[in-house]
Amino acid sequence: VFFFFFLGGGLPIWLFLETRTCAVRKPAVPRRTEKPLMGIQTKRDFLQTTVMFPMKPKAISVDTKEGHKQLLENSGLVPKYVMKKDYGEVPMYLQLREAERKAQAENQRRVREQNVLQRLTEEDHQAVLKGLKKKWDELHREYQGLPLLIDTPSKKTRKICLEEKMSQLEKDISFFERFKTIFIYDD
Repeated sequence: VFFFFFLGGGLPIWLFLETRTCAVRKPAVPRRTEKPLMGIQTKRDFLQTTVMFPMKPKAISVDTKEGHKQLLENSGLVPKYVMKKDYGEVPMYLQLREAERKAQAENQRRVREQNVLQRLTEEDHQAVLKGLKKKWDELHREYQGLPLLIDTPSKKTRKICLEEKMSQLEKDISFFERFKTIFIYDD
């Protein structure tokens, strides 16, 4: 193929371009009425695509204004635990704990029935009360002997320990003074 064109000076320039054509021609597109050749695999099978159902989209939740997505079942918004087969049942460890507690209560009830309650005599009652008051006096004397300046941790703990013991003895003394009739187990 020859081309020529004129440049600004008026002289023609000849240009020769070689064109190449393909010697082998592709086959023509088959018509609608023609059946396809057997044994040739296509990318999609027509029968399979007509039988298939469309895929359902997965449920997602969008949690930011930029559009960050995550699956709805992983987001914590869907209660998965309700679908478990043991949902609503008491766990085995709690059943065992409850059975153990009932057995222990039954054992304590049986022990109470076997032990005979004895009433604390008036002399023993007065002796216990006198002993508690004597012990409180000893602790009170020791507490009064503590130094006025308590600056070390050991002095602070000693003071706290004495105060706790004295308050417990005061509770016991008030208990014994309040109740005149006290029963004890005969071990």
